[in-house]
Amino acid sequence: MSEQIKQTIIIPTDHAGLRLDRSLAMLLPEYSRSKIQSWITQELVTVDGEFQAGRYSVAGGEEIILNPVEEDQNIQHGAEDIPIDIVFEDEHLMVVNKPVGLVVHPGAGNHTGTLMNALLYYNEQQSLLPRAGIVHRLDKDTSGIMVVAKSLVAHTALTNMLQARLVERRYHAIVRGHMISGGTIDEPIGRHPNDRTKMAISEKGKPACTHYKVVEKFKRHTWVEVKLETGRTHQIRVHFSAKKYPLIGDTVYAPRIQRVANVSQELNECLCSFPRQALHAYELSFEHPVTGEALNFTSDMPEDMNSLLTTLREHSSL
Repeated sequence: MSEQIKQTIIIPTDHAGLRLDRSLAMLLPEYSRSKIQSWITQELVTVDGEFQAGRYSVAGGEEIILNPVEEDQNIQHGAEDIPIDIVFEDEHLMVVNKPVGLVVHPGAGNHTGTLMNALLYYNEQQSLLPRAGIVHRLDKDTSGIMVVAKSLVAHTALTNMLQARLVERRYHAIVRGHMISGGTIDEPIGRHPNDRTKMAISEKGKPACTHYKVVEKFKRHTWVEVKLETGRTHQIRVHFSAKKYPLIGDTVYAPRIQRVANVSQELNECLCSFPRQALHAYELSFEHPVTGEALNFTSDMPEDMNSLLTTLREHSSL
């Protein structure tokens, strides 16, 4: 099965001097650069109405029209009747509240039971969009708010907005260690040099910036509000772990043993049994990609993190 996917894009002025294929790869991160280069070679891309080579240097402001016939990559992923907690929906997008344990889209070891499978069941038109309309991710064990595109114009606009840092994302996190005040962690993140399943701070990585402020302090732990300026894989988990404030329950970027000294046995049992990283995406703000309306959505703190905070207050408050 294939679908004709037509997109119109205006090259940003700050892309002036970039190769055409590189500029489009930056604007369309859901497609590989080799895929985009093949479209250019097949003359499926026009620049102000003319065909150009991939090495063409853009000036900014050009109108790009893509007319690729794209194989439906979603068809291989079956639609599954999985409940979706929809916070908002119109013809162009939906905002969903992702529960803990739900993988966003199929990958190694997770071919079914994902948000993508659920979206394909909920609305068959999602199969016409890259990744069924998914434009950003949350880790499997991170709960909270996400936006999903329902139209191609919304998908392109939301992807560009995320890249331009025009989507505001805020999280709640509970970390090990006593923070004095808020701050900013501005350290590049790339693939871990020895473990390719992990990320790490790396001089060769991509820029990553995390702002945070203290919400509540405990004897050995801190509840923080986090604002992402960039959206690298595992960004919050990597940044806080590198600063010696790993998230409670994070078995990838923190020691498996969560036990700490000089607190009650009940608190230690709670910490050791917490089943996932204590991270919740609680707020998402952006302009509607079609109407321009300012949108803001929030998600209540999940019960497991609320319970953890209650235990921390009872047994280790200052």
